[in-house]
Amino acid sequence: MGSLLIDGIGELTTHGPQGTLTGAALVIVDGRVAWVGPSEAAPAADRRIDAAGRAVIPGFVDSHAHLVFAGDRAAEFAARMAGEPYTGGGIRTTVAATRAASDDALRANVGRLVAEARRQGTTTVEVKSGYGLTSKEESRALRIAGEFTTETTYLGAHVVPEGVPADEYVRLVCGPMLSAARPYARWIDVFCERGAFDPDQAREILRAGLAAGLGTRIHANQLGPGEGVRVAVESDAASADHCTHLSPADIDALAGSGTVATLLPGAEFSTRSPYPDARALLDAGATVALATDCNPGSSYTSSMPFCIALAVREMRMTPAEALWAATAGGARALRRDDIGHLDVGARADLSIVDAPSHVHLAYRPGVPLIHQVIQGGEPI
Repeated sequence: MGSLLIDGIGELTTHGPQGTLTGAALVIVDGRVAWVGPSEAAPAADRRIDAAGRAVIPGFVDSHAHLVFAGDRAAEFAARMAGEPYTGGGIRTTVAATRAASDDALRANVGRLVAEARRQGTTTVEVKSGYGLTSKEESRALRIAGEFTTETTYLGAHVVPEGVPADEYVRLVCGPMLSAARPYARWIDVFCERGAFDPDQAREILRAGLAAGLGTRIHANQLGPGEGVRVAVESDAASADHCTHLSPADIDALAGSGTVATLLPGAEFSTRSPYPDARALLDAGATVALATDCNPGSSYTSSMPFCIALAVREMRMTPAEALWAATAGGARALRRDDIGHLDVGARADLSIVDAPSHVHLAYRPGVPLIHQVIQGGEPI
């Protein structure tokens, strides 16, 4: 693989001890950051990229995405924009389409979305199952997801299928379905929400996942107040995702825990729901991540820059806070220390931004500012 020098960097965001540097350079050796410092002091390398005054940022870490699906729900979106409320019930529509799709069709769709995200600077993406809801279909989804990422999440507990008693389905999720999914999953997730799984069911499902060696994460407090955040903290979940409706006690619990609050502003944008109070979480000392929640129903976007712009405009985050949440925060939500930053030793995942500063990601929303993406030390 050799070495690669990137110099002429106008602004380099490391999210490491060196902070943000101007007039900077970095050297990559064998897929890792090997040196960071001023351009004029940079060592020679086998190859060189001149950033020409552009900003360089860590690759985005999208820690919440539902990419294994078929079909779309554009009609549902149009209905919401016409005033119909979002209830989460459209998940079953996607389940039917996904079950009917071939492996090749699902694989092609995941590949399309991963490539789409990569063009926008995402170098790590988590992918969930959850649109199969049978042992065979959930394991199939995870097997396909694993062709694109190591961050695969078993979400058999997305909703209860129609006609199946909830307790019977929980036993399936915790038993045969978990056994079928386990070889292909790193994480287990549960949608703890009215109309999905109650707190006791969520606890049972997460305990089963832990016993099987999976890390835990949870959909919490999206549609209204509830116990999802409490369940996440009790379970030492890596991440509580959505966090749209939080009480002061929820915020304090997250701030005093190792559980990341992963905010998904694309879902609020697409459902016309209130945005999470990121400012309150940050001021309390909670760790915050941003992710796309890319899915065909409630957040059909693969754009982390779009989520950064929403976080700054609608959730009172500063541009620097939003960038950290979309990179280092996402890495924390996946309990990874090798990505989300550009300190020496980190995996060389980064983007060259066609702007002099990371602020432009929020300042120029909707503009394709990612000039070049480097993943594992290789331009792509």
